[in-house]
Amino acid sequence: MRRQETLFETEGTLGFDVSLDIFSGPFDVLLSLIAKRRLDITDVALAEVTDEFLAHARARAEMDLSQASEFLLIASTLLALKAARLLPSEQDDDEDLELLEARDLLFAKLLQYKAYKDLAVLITRTLAENSLAVPRDVPLEQEFAALMPEIDLRITPEGLAVLARRALERDTSTPEIRLDHLHAPLVSVDSQVEVLRVRLAGRGAVTFRELCDDAPSAAAVVARFLAVLELLRQRSVDIRQDAALSELEVLWTA
Repeated sequence: MRRQETLFETEGTLGFDVSLDIFSGPFDVLLSLIAKRRLDITDVALAEVTDEFLAHARARAEMDLSQASEFLLIASTLLALKAARLLPSEQDDDEDLELLEARDLLFAKLLQYKAYKDLAVLITRTLAENSLAVPRDVPLEQEFAALMPEIDLRITPEGLAVLARRALERDTSTPEIRLDHLHAPLVSVDSQVEVLRVRLAGRGAVTFRELCDDAPSAAAVVARFLAVLELLRQRSVDIRQDAALSELEVLWTA
């Protein structure tokens, strides 16, 4: 009969056995039983578990820092879990919120360790399978070689060298800086107000078309129209238009 699969295989990441009154076997299996609540944490003597790990560590030729760090992390979680179970609680529930959080934290860590172990096994197996693979080193089959079109090169090796030199030579000419990609500068309404003051003072009615004869851009035309409205607001000019869409005349009144 196949044994029930635990969170860890028999050969665990912390690979040492513990011998307690309530359990005897691999430490990883003990963690799995605690996480699945098949074993009460209050019945586990953590001091004895620590002694077992220290004995296991001393038996090794050199200390494995990563293994020691893993044990300290799990042992501290187990200690916090056991303390939460042993300390009195004002609630009547068997499990308070802190106890649930501690148990879920332990279970999450066990799943994380198992995921790393499974990934390591997968990488090892993949490398072993691919170690027997070799690249295909044979000529192209005739049926596929016949599909390739014939290349008719109408250039000599010297001519090809000239083309390659032209492509690889660096351009040493002085670069030309062009400004046509820049946007036209903004035209302020205040500046066009001053232009209109000069052009309208001392004159009679002037059409708006005449006021824009020397406008360098569409932005300047728009700014001059806004300038007319500004002067109208200041009561410096008066405007006249006989009909809709007819010629607009501007008269200086200041």
